[in-house]
This record gives sequence, C-alpha cells and structure tokens, in this order.
Amino acid sequence: MRGSSNFYFNNFSSSGEQDLLHDLIIESISIYGQDMLYIPREVVNYDKLLGEDDQSKYTKSYQIVTYIDSIDGFSGDGRFISKFGLEIRDQVNLVIAQRVFAEEVGSQTGQSRPNEGDLMFFPLNRKTFIVRFVDKYSMFYQLGTLPTWKLTLELFEYSNEIFDTGIPDIDILQEKFSSNIIDWALLDENGELS
Repeated sequence: MRGSSNFYFNNFSSSGEQDLLHDLIIESISIYGQDMLYIPREVVNYDKLLGEDDQSKYTKSYQIVTYIDSIDGFSGDGRFISKFGLEIRDQVNLVIAQRVFAEEVGSQTGQSRPNEGDLMFFPLNRKTFIVRFVDKYSMFYQLGTLPTWKLTLELFEYSNEIFDTGIPDIDILQEKFSSNIIDWALLDENGELS
C-alpha cells in the first residue's frame, strides 16, 4: 500500500527505540553540556487569592548536567534603562534530559518536571538564573516520545527570598541584597541585636 508509512520504520510505539533515543540524548548532553546546580523553590506562604508566594525559600541544590542551547550568548532584552533604572534581562535557553532530571532531582523532591520559579546556578560565571518557562509540549515527538525539557531562564533578581543551600556562592545573595531591617540591625559586642 503506497498511502501508509513503512511498517519497519514506523517506531512510534517501540519502547526499545525510544530508550535508545533517550540514551543517545543523555550521552550527547553529558559530552557537550555543563554541570549546573538546580535549586527547587519551596513555597512558604502561598496566597490563594493572588496565586503567588510572597516568601519563597531555597534550601536544597542538586547537580545536573544541562546543554546550553543559546550558542550565541545571552538572549532576551539585555541591558536597558527604564523608568526604574538599569535593568538586566539576560536570558539563556537550556536543555535537560527528562530521565536525568527524574533520577537526579525528581527522585529526591517528588517533582515530575522543572518548575517555573526554580533556580539554576551557573558555576562558570557564578550567576543565578530563575526558570521562567518550561516547554512541556514539543511540536514534534521523535519516535513518539519527548526525551528533554527545554527551559528559558532569566537572570535572577533577589526579592527577600530565604537562601540556606550550604553553598556560599548562592547563599551570599541573601546577605548581599536583603532589605530586611533585622539583617542590617546593629549588633552589640556579644553579637546580639541591640
């Protein structure tokens, strides 16, 4: 029959072919990728009316290998001056293998996928980025499966989140940018608030 696809090459339901594709993608990402730290957001005080959390917390980090999809450098709006002053809106696109995420992060946190609001720390340039968008549905599924998550990240702007990951390069954000009056209060010679 000329109007149908070839039986021998139509592998959309073949789990062996799908596993092979996943393995090849994981190997490619591990060869060409970068080790980064994935920091899941913990919701502290969720407001059901506004649909947001005004006090997020970041206490755990997991090393994960990612492929930087932005080969030309950072994208996004870049640096510009608005009525609020200088803003830096650097974006980067990453690819994470779904199986690697499930093994490294999901098995310990219960997350089935990366979530918007989670952080990624780049040891290469020592910057922290926030996950703005996770492409959950690709237009075309190779062999009937979706082996990767595509993430769009933006440079993180601190707004009184709590950091206690145990990694000094990340936890310094709270010390450096906190506007909490207690963090800036004067201490007496015993190290107590005066």
